[in-house]
Amino acid sequence: MTGSPVTGLGSSRLGPAERAASLDRMAREEFDVVVVGGGIVGAGAALDAATRGLTVAVVEARDYASGTSSRSSKLIHGGLRYLEQYNFDLVREALTERSLLLQQIAPHLVRPVPFLLPTTHHVWERAYFGAGVALYDLLSLQMGNSRGVPHHRHLTRRGALRLAPSLRKDAFTGAIQYWDAQVDDARFVMTLLRTAAEYGAQIASRTQAIGFLREGERVTGLRIRDLEGNTTSEVRAKQVVNATGVWTDDIQELVGGRGQIHVKASKGIHLVVPKDRIHSSTGIILRTEKSVLFVIPWGRHWIIGTTDTAWDLDRAHPAASRADIEYVLDHVNTVLTTPLTHDDVEGVYAGLRPLLTGETDETSKLSREHVVAHPVPGLVLVAGGKYTTYRVMAKDAIDAVAHGLDGKIPESCTDRVPLVGGDGFQAMWNARHRLAARYRVHVARVEHLLRRYGTLTDDLLELISDKPDLGKPLSGADDYLRAEVVYAASHEGARHLNDVLARRTRISIETWDRGVNVAQEAADLLAPVLGWSKKQRDREIEYYRKRVEAERASQAKDDDQEADASRRGAPDIVPTATP
Repeated sequence: MTGSPVTGLGSSRLGPAERAASLDRMAREEFDVVVVGGGIVGAGAALDAATRGLTVAVVEARDYASGTSSRSSKLIHGGLRYLEQYNFDLVREALTERSLLLQQIAPHLVRPVPFLLPTTHHVWERAYFGAGVALYDLLSLQMGNSRGVPHHRHLTRRGALRLAPSLRKDAFTGAIQYWDAQVDDARFVMTLLRTAAEYGAQIASRTQAIGFLREGERVTGLRIRDLEGNTTSEVRAKQVVNATGVWTDDIQELVGGRGQIHVKASKGIHLVVPKDRIHSSTGIILRTEKSVLFVIPWGRHWIIGTTDTAWDLDRAHPAASRADIEYVLDHVNTVLTTPLTHDDVEGVYAGLRPLLTGETDETSKLSREHVVAHPVPGLVLVAGGKYTTYRVMAKDAIDAVAHGLDGKIPESCTDRVPLVGGDGFQAMWNARHRLAARYRVHVARVEHLLRRYGTLTDDLLELISDKPDLGKPLSGADDYLRAEVVYAASHEGARHLNDVLARRTRISIETWDRGVNVAQEAADLLAPVLGWSKKQRDREIEYYRKRVEAERASQAKDDDQEADASRRGAPDIVPTATP
């Protein structure tokens, strides 16, 4: 199912051959639009443009979703706390997008998740929060949309404890349970890009924008460097979209100035702990003095976060300090019967939110709303926003592109375009027992694949049918099959070991050793697909180990400066060494 049975435009496959072909076409053709940035907004913009019939190229300096878009809370939500700021339009917009993602665009990737909101006062707080959650539900029903999630409900303390026995009885008086949704953020971005490729977009990772082409005042394309081949070329385009998140100002400087819109980075960190450390059948949301703290179900784990602090150090590798980790532990422990310690933490990750600068230095008060601008002719900038509303940001950006192009450009249709793997998902899910019997794979494994790949699960099952050894789980990371590592390189654009262990899978945060013990096996599986020599394979393993060592060292430091210095100690794998 790597082609498009509907459009016939191309393949969703993003392997080494497809990357090379895309770079070749970028050097030879003029595109309607070139998107700089392979995160959630850039991927969304590429799909929006491609489904309007425009010719599209996408360049990403690192791996897809390697920045903010793989380091979020992994929630698709309306932003319940924005109701307190009376930002009803933002909440309504996000809830509309949540409904679309759950039911039409990505039913295989986005799924409902329940949360308990404990209350500490019997009357006023329950009434206050209850009114807010009721409004949250009401807003999700406006514009004729089905919620896609159950309605909220009020619970007594006894009722809440039945759902979450790990909560301290003296920490709350009752609770409200409501529903949002969650997603593997990096996998969603990859699926967006694969869908854009299916509609004709040319896409290349590890390809850096190093300058703009100009004709007078107008931007007419990009100068790019293939970081793996260490070659430079030019990509001609009628319009360029800057969708680079926290790197927005850097790209603006390439065109001759910082521009009118500035982006400030806010760091948020998350902890990953085993499921058995917190006994609960539901997620939990807690209010802190600055923001909110989520305890989020994540397979055999919990994700706990987040923080919200200013960050002006290394944006490629934001570091979590010991102080960050203790902040999260201290706050979650206020409601747990058995406190969590550093020894309970399996994984830690830090990400940066791209916030539009405001009049205050408090990042929690900077704008989460997005802006689209035309700083110079031929260049569109899109910045700010929330992961959940990526599609609206993308639509607005391509609307601006359409304004700058000659001729009539069709309206956005991405609210009606399922992502690859989504069309027919429910029917395939219903047939999972039959699939398991046919391919002689346990039904639990088929369910795992369906939740990650949707109907593209056929691709992986065929790999396993051809090479049964690929149907075995990875040693030391048995939630994932060996076939998934091969598929990450052959179909999903993974170029390096870290791409697979940190983003195509989540082994780097879901195992106690952070994936070090599975590195050799994974590298052996990747080598034939990516044409690695033994020297390159050994280099990939060594780089990954050093990356883990640097992250662990940074997490033992007391402040951001020391943590950043430690994290910078790991070398980068790009450019690839010559075999």
